[in-house]
Amino acid sequence: MEALPFDFTMNPNQEISAAQLQELLVAYRQFVAQELFPIDLDVVNGPFKSYLPQLKALREKAKSLGLFAPHLAKNEGGLGLNLVQFAQVSEILGQSPMGHYVFNCNAPDIGNMELLHQFGSEEQKEKWLGPLQRGEIRSCFAMTEPQLPGSNPVNMATTAVLDGEDYLIQGHKWFTTAADGAQFTIVMAVTNPNAPSPYQKASMILLPLDTPGYTLVRNISIMGEAGEDYLSHAEIKFDQCRVPVTNRIGLEGQGFALAQERLGPGRIHHCMRWIGICERVFDMMCTRALSRELEVGKVLAEKQTIQNWIAESRAEIKASRLMVLDTAQKMQELGAKAVKEDISTIKFFVADVLMKVIDRAIQVHGALGITDDTLLSFWYRHERGARIYDGPDEVHKSALARSILKNYSSK
Repeated sequence: MEALPFDFTMNPNQEISAAQLQELLVAYRQFVAQELFPIDLDVVNGPFKSYLPQLKALREKAKSLGLFAPHLAKNEGGLGLNLVQFAQVSEILGQSPMGHYVFNCNAPDIGNMELLHQFGSEEQKEKWLGPLQRGEIRSCFAMTEPQLPGSNPVNMATTAVLDGEDYLIQGHKWFTTAADGAQFTIVMAVTNPNAPSPYQKASMILLPLDTPGYTLVRNISIMGEAGEDYLSHAEIKFDQCRVPVTNRIGLEGQGFALAQERLGPGRIHHCMRWIGICERVFDMMCTRALSRELEVGKVLAEKQTIQNWIAESRAEIKASRLMVLDTAQKMQELGAKAVKEDISTIKFFVADVLMKVIDRAIQVHGALGITDDTLLSFWYRHERGARIYDGPDEVHKSALARSILKNYSSK
C-alpha cells in the first residue's frame, strides 16, 4: 500500500509550554471530578437520551472555560495541543465514560475530524467538519461487515458503483459506533474491484444519514445492553444510496491508506482513554480494599493476594502510560508509518492491562462488582471489545513478531 504524503499528527507545531499544560491538566481534573463523576453512573444506566440536555449544558460550560476540543488548532476553536499533550488530557477524560464526549474529542468523531481536516474538500469542511468541530452534530464510521472478518478488512462486500456524477452505495455494516443520532457516516466501500492491489480497491465516501436507502437496523446488544445514541453500536444497511462523487474523501482507491492514517493516532487516543479507565478503576479497588471489613478490624487490604493485585496493577498502568507516551512522541516526530511496531505493541499490551485491572477490581468488590451499582460492570461490558476492535490482539502480536524476526533473518 502506497504511503500518503501527509503527517497525521495533530498540531505538531503548536506546542504550549510545560507550565501551561500543567495548568490545563489541573483544570481538566477538576472539571471531570466535580462535574462528571457525580453523574457518570446515572448516565450510563440511562436512558442516555434523557441526559442529553444536561450533557449539552456541560459542553457549553467546557467551552466557556476554554477546555473544549483540546485536539483542535486554536483557529478552529481548540487549544492547539499536539499529540503528546493531548494524550495526557485524554487519560484524564478517560476516567469518566462521558469525558471525551463532553469535550468533543470522542471516537468516532475525533477520527472523522482528522480525516476531513487532512483530506476533505473545502465543501466537505464547510458543510460537515465545521459543525462537527463545534459539537453541533455527531458522526460515525462504517467499515466492519457482519459476514466478513474485520481482522482482514480487504475482504469487503459493500460497493460504491459510479452512476454518472454519483455513487450508488450498496452494503451491510455493523458495529458502526454511535450511528444512532449521528448526522453522517464515512463509509468504506469498494469502488475499484479490479485494482491490482487489494489495498487499492476501496474508497471513503461521506454519506448523510438522511439519504434515501439508508437504514439503521438496530443498536446491537453488547452483553445484554443495546444502549442508545452516543452509547451504542449499530447495524446499518445501504440500499442503493445515491451520493455525489464529490462526497468521496481523498482519491478513489485510497480508502485503506486513509484508514491506516486514521488508525495511528486513533490507537493513541484509545490507549490513553483506557489508562484513564484503569486509574479510576484502580482508585475504586484501593478504596474498596481499605473499607471492606472481613471481620471487625480486618479489611481486605491486609490480604496478600489483594496487595499483589494492587502492586501489579500500579506497575502495569505506569508501564502502559510510559509506552503510549513514548509512541506518541515518536509518531509526532516521525509519522505513523515509522512507529508501526510501537502502535501494535501498545494496542495489545494496554488492552490486556485494562481488562486485568477491571477484573481485579470486580473481584475485590465481590458480588457488588458484577452489579450495575458501580461503573465496573459497564466498563467490563463495553471495554472487552478493546482486544478486538482496531485489530484483534492476535493480529497485532503476529505482525509485531514477524517484523522483529525479519530483522533477525536479514543478519
